[in-house]
Amino acid sequence: MVEENKTSVAYTDDNIRHLSDMEHVRTRPGMYIGRLGDGKLPEDGIYVLLKEVIDNSIDEFKMNEGTRIEIEIEDNLRVSVRDYGRGIPQGKLVEAVSVLNTGGKYDSKAFKKSVGLNGVGIKAVNALSSKFEVKSFREGKVRSLTFEKGIKKTDKTTKSNDEQGTYIYFEPDNTLFKNYCFQDDIVVTMLRNYTYLNTGLTIMYNGHRILSRHGLKDLLTDNMTVDPLYPIVHMKGDDIEIAFTHTNQYGEEYYSFVNGQHTTQGGTHQSAFKEHIAKTIKEFFGKYEYGDIRNGIVAAIAINVEEPVFESQTKIKLGSTVMAPGGDTINKFVGDFIKTNVDNFMHIHKEDFTDILENKIKETERERKAMAGVTKLARERAKKANLHNRKLRDCRIH
Repeated sequence: MVEENKTSVAYTDDNIRHLSDMEHVRTRPGMYIGRLGDGKLPEDGIYVLLKEVIDNSIDEFKMNEGTRIEIEIEDNLRVSVRDYGRGIPQGKLVEAVSVLNTGGKYDSKAFKKSVGLNGVGIKAVNALSSKFEVKSFREGKVRSLTFEKGIKKTDKTTKSNDEQGTYIYFEPDNTLFKNYCFQDDIVVTMLRNYTYLNTGLTIMYNGHRILSRHGLKDLLTDNMTVDPLYPIVHMKGDDIEIAFTHTNQYGEEYYSFVNGQHTTQGGTHQSAFKEHIAKTIKEFFGKYEYGDIRNGIVAAIAINVEEPVFESQTKIKLGSTVMAPGGDTINKFVGDFIKTNVDNFMHIHKEDFTDILENKIKETERERKAMAGVTKLARERAKKANLHNRKLRDCRIH
């Protein structure tokens, strides 16, 4: 019997490595921002970096601190973001931008309904940028830090008469994001979504003003490619906003957000909306199937949740089941709002909404039944044709 040669691999103390926070982000970027990419797709990493910076400015706006954000992207490569919030506390500025799990959002009293709660976002931007600069303007002083690939290079504090707030500059590292380029249309869509969710906020992007006066109603108006069958229904309440209409197009289209974050893959809030909008309309009429009710719908929902849980660091799908620790479930909260408000709306707006909606549902129902009849007839004919050949039998008939 021949004995196999086995190579022994040494496993000693020298094999155990400790990575600094910034090294870990650079070594495993996918854990923090998902895919890297080059900027051709909205989910590419450079847009996640931009979003992480803007999210902090949006959180300031949501806390009633600063109504203007200025964003410049030079040559589609270099980004600067200036807000006019409170400014990052200067004594902890280094930790705030370079030490993971450090932040002011763990205490919900400071940032009650923030999208960035895990102390990662801006640090990932720092680590994954070839150049990164942060300035905090507070109380007549500005503290400025510069980094290269997450390593601190300079730290200065001087007097300043500038408005308080925060300035961030970053250049994504092109050794990670190969041949990257910020696409203007993707950036504009992202920024418009921020303004739809935050009426009263003005974003200046490369000198152009972006704002929304009617929230989710504007979102649907700007994104629909066909005319609605009835005027967009737009409703707002504490921590929730919805807008919807129907078109003659087939299928369903949804936009969903939580704490200002565009959840492109939906989640518990979107599922609750789909369930309860159909349930409320069905109960009003006392008939019709959910699929017929929702066919042709174009809708948007936004909610604010304490301590939101997402299914990944990129925050594109909401996993939370409750509005707040110990509070109502998201399903109940959304359902109660829709049941009360949509049902009342249907009673009040019979001619300009309810009748039009029912006609649309009836039309969908007729088309579905007609299509089912055609499919059934085609199936029966195919079965008869196959049975004429003794060697072929319908697999469902034995």
